[in-house]
Amino acid sequence: MTTVTTRTVEYPADGLTMIGHLALPAGVDRGPAVLLGPEGPGLSDVERRRADALAELGYVALAFDLHGGRYLSDPEEMLARCMPLLADHDRMRGIGHAALDVLRAEPRTDPDRIAAVGYGTGGAIGLELGRDGVNLRTIGTVNALTTGRPGETARIRCPVWAGVGSEDPIMPPAQRDAFAAEMQAAGVDWRLVVYGGALHAFHHPPVDQPVLSGVGYHPRHAQRAWRDVVDLLAECLPLTE
Repeated sequence: MTTVTTRTVEYPADGLTMIGHLALPAGVDRGPAVLLGPEGPGLSDVERRRADALAELGYVALAFDLHGGRYLSDPEEMLARCMPLLADHDRMRGIGHAALDVLRAEPRTDPDRIAAVGYGTGGAIGLELGRDGVNLRTIGTVNALTTGRPGETARIRCPVWAGVGSEDPIMPPAQRDAFAAEMQAAGVDWRLVVYGGALHAFHHPPVDQPVLSGVGYHPRHAQRAWRDVVDLLAECLPLTE
């Protein structure tokens, strides 16, 4: 483990002032970096801790914001913002590019060695960056089996890993099939892991707030999904090259 330095970063996106969480590993050299996207409610301590954990491994990590510094604990308010966002590929890309610009501008970041890892809405944004032709080493997602505009998935130039719960009603089998068919038709190097018995957001520890139906924590699979993400980064974004 290494000593981690953290700070908040403010930047404009989607007509808002976003407040991200940047975690830096020990040392002064440039190195590989991870753009980390949160679930629909927005950036929370869960994603901040994940960014810190990635920095402990040796990655520069930026957990980016979705809602201008707000965490939307009310499911209806969250859906009212996220559903139009998820339907607007250009807005998602704008949020992603703004955060990516911050990460690339960090002196510790090697701009040619960046991965995108995201959960839910944050994962969808990572996929849209890939569909926009961004040079990423890999894209890893959980609960983000979104499909894109026709033909654009062929612009993804890196491996894609996706995880989903088998009992997730928000990402049902038909959605899995559509995602897989799109990736396969585009010639993407893709993988899909289905975690048996898990619901939507199975990776997220329980929260003291109302949640959508079909959302639930699965501690065993949460640990497995995190290990799978770390293994993906070790394969596609090694700390030394």
